[in-house]
Parts: sequence; structure tokens; C-alpha cells
Amino acid sequence: MSFPVNTSMHLVKGEDLNHHGTLYAGRSAEWFVESGFISAAMPTRPENIVCVKIHGMTFSRPIQKGEVVTFKSQIVKVGRTKIIVLIEAHVADQIAVRGFMTFVHVDLQGNPQPHGLELAPVTEEEKALYDEASKLV
Repeated sequence: MSFPVNTSMHLVKGEDLNHHGTLYAGRSAEWFVESGFISAAMPTRPENIVCVKIHGMTFSRPIQKGEVVTFKSQIVKVGRTKIIVLIEAHVADQIAVRGFMTFVHVDLQGNPQPHGLELAPVTEEEKALYDEASKLV
């Protein structure tokens, strides 16, 4: 089973800019985490998902005021309680930001709890993403 790609979009406005006049990394991080959380929470229950780690959030180009950023996120690996999500931010069909996040499925007291999700990568792309996620510490 593979998981769907979730998409969200944001217009970069003046209040989102840093002192260089480009998208502030903090605002981008907020949108990045939100996108990853949506993917991790959709097949489970949002109240049972907590973020454990951001595995890099690498910018490959600046994002300007007025550009529309499209965040695409997808579960690429699961463990018994872990869910690893790939997040990519696209601007004008170019990847501007890329990274992974690890979430853990917990009970209402915050203790790790099995989520029951299964993932069997089928395509070469899915296998490559699974392998890349497997190397994260």
C-alpha cells in the first residue's frame, strides 16, 4: 500500500519575508511541519500524532514575495509506532525546500502506541524514498 500525496498551497506575502526580502525560514518551517503533520495524521487520528524530528529542511532556492509555494507531503516509511514523511515545497515546478519528518503515534498519555499502518513500496521511486528514509537517524 502506498499513501497519497497531500498538497497545500501558500501565497508568500509581505509579512512572510525576512530581512533579505525572501521567505523567512521560520514561516517556511511552520508550513513545512503543517504539511508533514497532515500526511501523518490523515490515516490515523490527529490527536495521536506528535512530531519527533525534522530531518533537514534544505532550501535550494530563495522564495520571493508573490510566489505561490506548493507543499507536497507523503508517508514514505512506517515502523511500529513511527511514521516518516517526505515534504517538498515547489515553486514554479522547481523544488525550493525538501526534507523529512518523523512522527510517532501515541496514546492520549503520550506513550508510543502501534498505529497499524503498513507500507510496501512498489515503484522504483517509492523504493528509493523508502531507502532514503531508512538512512535517517
